[in-house]
Amino acid sequence: MKTRLHAAGADRRDALTLLAGVPLLASLPAVAAPAEPGQSVAWPDVTLLDGSRWGAAQARDKAVIVVFWSTTCPFCLRHNAHVEKLRRATAGQALEILTVARERDPAAVRAYLARHGYGFQVTLDQGPMSASLSMRRVIPLTAVVHRSGRLKHVIPGEMFEEDVMEFRSLA
Repeated sequence: MKTRLHAAGADRRDALTLLAGVPLLASLPAVAAPAEPGQSVAWPDVTLLDGSRWGAAQARDKAVIVVFWSTTCPFCLRHNAHVEKLRRATAGQALEILTVARERDPAAVRAYLARHGYGFQVTLDQGPMSASLSMRRVIPLTAVVHRSGRLKHVIPGEMFEEDVMEFRSLA
């Protein structure tokens, strides 16, 4: 028994010795964690529902509110009504509102937006946005980024209208 364990240990050591000279970790892609409050956000380039691109240039020198939601979520429906009200109240100001729909069907998202009269920007690129802001799967989920580009808050769940409207002070 001792001999087999010793031999198995030796085999592992030999394998590790062989791999020691191989730059294995350098060849793996770097996986960045989502920003934590106080850290700078690495904005991904995403495609909006209208086909245009959104990225770091659109966030420069602006506060950014990012809301993750779904067309089938009743809490998101109420929350999005507040987000739309904020969008209208801050039009032309230094506040960017970007939302991230969890759906894959752009037609269903367009129909939802039209049915409820929402005019905020939407991307379906949830993977890159989650990787930058929060991997939490809670919806709605609101991320607040200061105009300095640093993450202020990640707020899970539906918010009251008064709380959403307080984001006007960021503009």
